[in-house]
Amino acid sequence: MQPQHQALVARLGLSGELEHLEEALTHRSFANEQRKEGLRDNQRLEFLGDSVLGLCVTDALMDRYPSANEGELSRMRSVLVNAEALSSWARSVELGAALRMGRGALATGEHERINVLADAAEAVMGAVYLDRGLDEARRLVHAVIDEPLSRLAESMIAHDPKSTLQERIQAAGGASPRYRIVRIEGPPHDREFFVVVETGDEVLAEGRGRSKKLAEVDAARAALLSPWPQQAPVSSEGVDAPKEPETSLGT
Repeated sequence: MQPQHQALVARLGLSGELEHLEEALTHRSFANEQRKEGLRDNQRLEFLGDSVLGLCVTDALMDRYPSANEGELSRMRSVLVNAEALSSWARSVELGAALRMGRGALATGEHERINVLADAAEAVMGAVYLDRGLDEARRLVHAVIDEPLSRLAESMIAHDPKSTLQERIQAAGGASPRYRIVRIEGPPHDREFFVVVETGDEVLAEGRGRSKKLAEVDAARAALLSPWPQQAPVSSEGVDAPKEPETSLGT
């Protein structure tokens, strides 16, 4: 194994020989230029690695978001496995420096192109799968997606905290969250709602807002940003939800 390939193996957190690594790092420009019998470029391994990546990412998403539907899972997967995400990881492990490129392609900087790096990343996953099996391939995939998956989770908290909280509670085996008004303050034209979110007999957090809906969203966001389960304080002014005013308040 060439020194730059050995260094790459170490950066990937692996050890020993990878029989298919050299093929995974062979760009078609190098294979075309060398024209050696039996020399393969990395396109076949890229094809395999694409499937391995898709399987491992889908498995991770289904485990983390048990109540997400097919469309939601598909959209999340597309965020995690696009060329930009793969090339970003490839740069972090200096994959481009280990690629075998033709002289012309190397001179024009092909080894730093997004698509070339993304394709090589998939080829490496295919090689790891063939040489080390699915568990090692899954570990490598998680190295690629864990950071963007965390950002995705943060984005979901920001944009849809109620759905995200429900998914997390259900994944932990808890009862679906319930939202309960504990008090309403202010005159009819300027009310503020205070809501607690509960699962089972536990109060997770309290939220506030100018409508019941906004208060529920605030409570869900607070619960997501706090350790769970926990017992959040509830105002002594009343635990039972007061009756909502009969007049429309714009919920």
